[in-house]
Amino acid sequence: MKKKVLLMGKSGSGKTSMRSIIFSNYIARDTRRLGATIDVESSSVKFLGNLTLNLWDCGGQEAFMENYFASQRSHIFNSVELLIYVFDVESRDSEKDIHYYQWCLEAILEKSPNAKIFCLLHKMDLIPLDQRDQLFAHWKNELQTLSLPLEPVVFPTSIWDETLYAAWSKIVHCLIPNIDTLQMHLDSFCEICDADEVVLFERTTILVIANAARVEHPDIHRFEKISSIIKQFNPSGREPSHFKSMEIRSGTFSAFIDVLTNNTYVMVVLSDSTIQSAATLHNINVARKHFKLLEIDRA
Repeated sequence: MKKKVLLMGKSGSGKTSMRSIIFSNYIARDTRRLGATIDVESSSVKFLGNLTLNLWDCGGQEAFMENYFASQRSHIFNSVELLIYVFDVESRDSEKDIHYYQWCLEAILEKSPNAKIFCLLHKMDLIPLDQRDQLFAHWKNELQTLSLPLEPVVFPTSIWDETLYAAWSKIVHCLIPNIDTLQMHLDSFCEICDADEVVLFERTTILVIANAARVEHPDIHRFEKISSIIKQFNPSGREPSHFKSMEIRSGTFSAFIDVLTNNTYVMVVLSDSTIQSAATLHNINVARKHFKLLEIDRA
């Protein structure tokens, strides 16, 4: 199953850096050596084994942008599943950014009216902490108003913290065809394990696919922090991670991270100290066959 994803925005907004971190295992400081994208760089990225993301990273120089909306209009905007538009929040020419974004929306409405739209307000780390919420709220309101009748989902992001993984996890979530069925079975698995929470990660990107929780947790970025840790075990980023399993115990909780299927990891978190490790590992082992069948059904 193939899905066409457009990654667009002005030159220097950070498109190629975030793509390299998510799909090629770059760390933030290494993205400084990346050059500007010339025209369109198209790559096929395997996700969950049987889903292929045709990722079109579109160079943001003015000459290229003008071409996308004129001579290349059909080539670029036909059959698009997702448009991800990246804004540099410190851009000195935000009016032109908005202008190009609106041109993208016009082309999407004409060529791919059912495409989902995501806007990433990038480089938020450059904004003083006490101003970020207000700035994000302003941009979000403006973009949602300008985008009507389309309804973009807007995220604040930075390559230097967990917000990038949080945004991309939610973006790819909408591409998974049987996500409701997967969620239902994950909820059941969480109950069977008597777990506080169960989280499913895609094995190559370590993006969060789904989670089931019976107890609320105050850290909303906990999944993305774990993603960053696990990715360090995979130096190439192009194949499923070499990481296998991990068990963590403290005075208040136990956490198990293990391979679930060929394409996923599962994390099981428990606060009940009476539950033995062997019981949890047995539940994970029994669940493997079941979740592998769900992957076959998705194919």
